[in-house]
Amino acid sequence: WWRAPSSKFPGPWSRPAAFMSTLLINQPQYAWLKELGLCEENEGVYNGSWGGQGEVITTYCPANNEPIARVRQASVADYEETVKKAKEIGDALWEKIQVLGRLVSLEMGKILVEGVGEVQEYVDICDYAVGLSRMIGGPILPSERPGHALIEQWNPVGLVGIITAFNFPVAVYGWNNAIAMICGNVCLWKGAPTTSLISVAVTKIIAKVLEDNKLPGAICSLTCGGADIGTAMAKDEQVNLLSFTGSTQVGKQVTLMVQERFGRSLLELGGNNATIAFEDADLSLVVPLALFTVVGTAGQRCTTARRLFVHESIHDEIVNRFKKAYAQIRVGNTWDSNVLYGPLHTKQSVSMFLGAVEEAKKEGGTVVYGGKVMDHPGNYVELTIVTGLAHDASIAHTETFAPIFYVFKFKNEEEVFAWNNEVKQGLSSSIFTKDLGRIFRWLGPKGSDCGIVNVNIPTSGAEIGGAFGGEKHTGGGRESGSDAWKHYMRRSTCTINYSEDLPLAQGIKFQ
Repeated sequence: WWRAPSSKFPGPWSRPAAFMSTLLINQPQYAWLKELGLCEENEGVYNGSWGGQGEVITTYCPANNEPIARVRQASVADYEETVKKAKEIGDALWEKIQVLGRLVSLEMGKILVEGVGEVQEYVDICDYAVGLSRMIGGPILPSERPGHALIEQWNPVGLVGIITAFNFPVAVYGWNNAIAMICGNVCLWKGAPTTSLISVAVTKIIAKVLEDNKLPGAICSLTCGGADIGTAMAKDEQVNLLSFTGSTQVGKQVTLMVQERFGRSLLELGGNNATIAFEDADLSLVVPLALFTVVGTAGQRCTTARRLFVHESIHDEIVNRFKKAYAQIRVGNTWDSNVLYGPLHTKQSVSMFLGAVEEAKKEGGTVVYGGKVMDHPGNYVELTIVTGLAHDASIAHTETFAPIFYVFKFKNEEEVFAWNNEVKQGLSSSIFTKDLGRIFRWLGPKGSDCGIVNVNIPTSGAEIGGAFGGEKHTGGGRESGSDAWKHYMRRSTCTINYSEDLPLAQGIKFQ
């Protein structure tokens, strides 16, 4: 099951021992990092020019925990200075799609095909946004008063702050950046500290496009940093909209700070997503599709399926099929095109995985597959299946960013729909069934309470054309497609009197 590195994409396993103590960027096989404009120590602030006066951090490769390069973070003073300054971008990203995808794989830890796919998503949202720019706007409404026009006018909010998480260090910024820009805004980005090189590389690509077109670089500003920069953005009245992607716990703190100043926030928080397989489900679909939503990004997507509800008549068969499928998953060098499963992002993620497995055992669960750390360099853990828990077990209601699948038996539709909705989060959900009536009940008011409601497809892998986001503790925000652009604009209702009379609404006479 362990895949050795290929010669096409030499990975962290292929270097000589003599290089173990050096930064990966200085090793010959990682010379491609310099194609992205990266060096041994990188400045992490961009507002038309590069700088940074904050702490220097080192980013690490999750596959072996070795240092890649260093990034100088922003200080609060850098942030304040940046705020003061505050279809071509897609083309520029496309030119670097393979090499940038490799950096996503190297620094974040996802397999290469997912890394390249994430950059492709940014390219796609740029194309989508260009077309959308010709269509946004408000309606012309009929006025009850003669000689009057009633229109809805949409204008930019101004400065959009964007805080993104480690698991999608390119795509989530792209969703926000592309839509915010075609709405007429400027953007200020703070990525996750552990993926700072990706933030710098993406901004270098965008900066060149802006410079080539003689546009101010501060249109797409960057401040790499930690909690101090995030707090400054949340409290800053100059940030008209703050888009935050991350944990529910931190998201709650962010939105309270923003609300305290009556600012706007757009939240994309946790998801404790469920897949439901009914007795009439096509098992040839259920297993491979549910497998993708657990294995993809090593279980670190906000849309990862963490709970699997299976009708009692097919429970044992489903579990056995998953165990056989897991045994065939190819693990190894994330740049090998045959590999399907990579490491967790950090050592802390591994500790959280182990803690969740132990808690599941304490609550009555049985680990029927996996549950351990792999004996290999890096942050690799075993794909894990847990059965025997109660549907409302505390650990099953806790989102753990790891490839742990909790499997439950259910008896009927009413019961399992309620179990789907009983968690605090409401991001994504999916059922597998051929019953047309059940499908529409699932989509209706008594069905799933999630923002993404799927039928015969997995919980992850959303398309950019639909609005992405969830309900309850997921935050209620919507990004990407549909009418998500409205978050990035302010609306005015405008009444124009083009007559020579002064009629009042509701027929009021004031004379």
